[in-house]
Amino acid sequence: MNEKIERVKCLIIGSGPAGYTAAIYASRADLKPLMYTGMEPGGQLTTTTEVDNFPGYPQGIDGPKMMMDLQEQAERFGTEVRIGMITEVEFSREVGGIHKACVDNNKWIEAESVIISTGATAKYLGLPSEQKLRGGGVSACAVCDGFFYKGQDVAIVGGGDTAAEEATYLANICKKVTMLVRKDYMKASKAMQHRVENTKNIDLRYNTEVDEILGEQVVEGLRMVNNQTGEKEEIPITGFFVAIGHKPNTDIFKDWLDMDDTGYVITQAKSTKTNIPGVFASGDVQDKIYRQAVTAAGTGCMAALDAERYLAEIETEEDIQRPQTRPETV
Repeated sequence: MNEKIERVKCLIIGSGPAGYTAAIYASRADLKPLMYTGMEPGGQLTTTTEVDNFPGYPQGIDGPKMMMDLQEQAERFGTEVRIGMITEVEFSREVGGIHKACVDNNKWIEAESVIISTGATAKYLGLPSEQKLRGGGVSACAVCDGFFYKGQDVAIVGGGDTAAEEATYLANICKKVTMLVRKDYMKASKAMQHRVENTKNIDLRYNTEVDEILGEQVVEGLRMVNNQTGEKEEIPITGFFVAIGHKPNTDIFKDWLDMDDTGYVITQAKSTKTNIPGVFASGDVQDKIYRQAVTAAGTGCMAALDAERYLAEIETEEDIQRPQTRPETV
C-alpha cells in the first residue's frame, strides 16, 4: 500500500454525463476537482452509437464522442481526470470531516467533499449474440434508442413495470412490438399489464425466452423458444430491447450510505445530499426512474452546487470559531 496520501477539495467518483457535468461546475467554482473515471470511462453512453436526444446536438452525436467532448470541457476549466477504480471508501460522519477513498487497492485519497457518479449497469441476458450486437440493434434503453426503429418491427424482453412501459412506448413509434415474458404472468402492476394487453400492435408472448439474436453486424431477427413446449420460432426484427432491470454500482458504499432495497443511493429531497455530510450522489446511481443522460447531467450540476455550498459553510464556520488576534499596542 502506498503510504503517501493526496488531499483534494472535491473528489468525483465515476464519469459519464453526471460526473463530467459535476466536474465542469465544480472546476468553475474553483474546487479543483479530481475525477477517477472507473473502468468504463464515459459510462453507458460509450456503448451507444448515436445520441439523438441530448440538447445542443441537432444532428445527433456519437456516444463516445459526446463523452470526449464533456471530458474536454471539464479539463478546460481545471478538472484533473484520471483512469482508475475506487475500490474502498472510509467516509467521515462528522460535518467538516475528511473522507478517504482507495484507488485500485493501492493509493489513498483524502477529500473534503465527494461526488458519487458511478451510475448503474443494465442487466443483460448474457447471450454471445446479444453482446456482439450491442450498438447494432441491441439496446437496454427504449426511450434512448427506440426512435431509430420508427415504423419497424422490434422485440423486447422483460415482465416488470419498466418492460411494460418501454413496450408501450415502442408501440407508439414502431410497427410491431413482440414482448417476451419468461413466466406465465407479468410482474408489472395491473394498470401496466392492462395497458400492454390493450395495445394492438404488441404481441405478448408468455413462457417465452430468447434462444438467439440473429444477425452479423446488425440485428436481423430473433429466435425465441417456448420454455413449456420447447417449440422454437424465428421472427424478423431490426431492434432488440432488454428491460430486465439495472444494478446500481454502489457495492463499495453499502456500509456508509443509505440505500433502497435495490441498492440505489437515497438522497435528501430536492438535493443530492446523502446521509453523510459532504458526500453527494448524482446520476443513475440515485435515479431508478428516468435514467437519461440529460437528467444525469442535471443532477451532476446539482451535486457540484451542493458541494460548493457545503464547503463554503464549513469555511465560514471555521472562520467564526478561529480565535481573533488583536495587534499589539505600544
